[in-house]
Amino acid sequence: MSDTIAVFHEEMKQMHAQYPNAQIQPNCYAWMKVREVHYESRSALTIAVPVTEEMLNPMRVMQGGFIAAAFDNAFGPLSYVAARNPCVTLDMHTQFIRPIPIGETLTVSVRVASRGPVSLHLTGEAHNSKGKLIATSSANMIVMK
Repeated sequence: MSDTIAVFHEEMKQMHAQYPNAQIQPNCYAWMKVREVHYESRSALTIAVPVTEEMLNPMRVMQGGFIAAAFDNAFGPLSYVAARNPCVTLDMHTQFIRPIPIGETLTVSVRVASRGPVSLHLTGEAHNSKGKLIATSSANMIVMK
């Protein structure tokens, strides 16, 4: 585990200690086999998600809803540590650029684009293993105090 990911896990542990009744990472985080790749404290997070059979649409590529869920699985944890409080998604917009087939890994990189006292604006890009852009997304989060 890299030092940056160790910092991320420590910050997430602190969030859980502060809000013990909150499920900081949803069940789908584990189900999607999310792996944290890189973290910049309170400002950026990169995760990797393997494209599995269960995530395919009838065309045998990753369904758009799972691509959006991958973004949400990055936006959510980043928003929590960035705001130092639980956050809820106000809206999220995802633009699909090209398909990604089974066996590939979707790498999602998100960052805090703007931080206010009660809201965060986050942006992100998803790429395949060759670095080709798969999708972009943005989200607005409300900080719960």
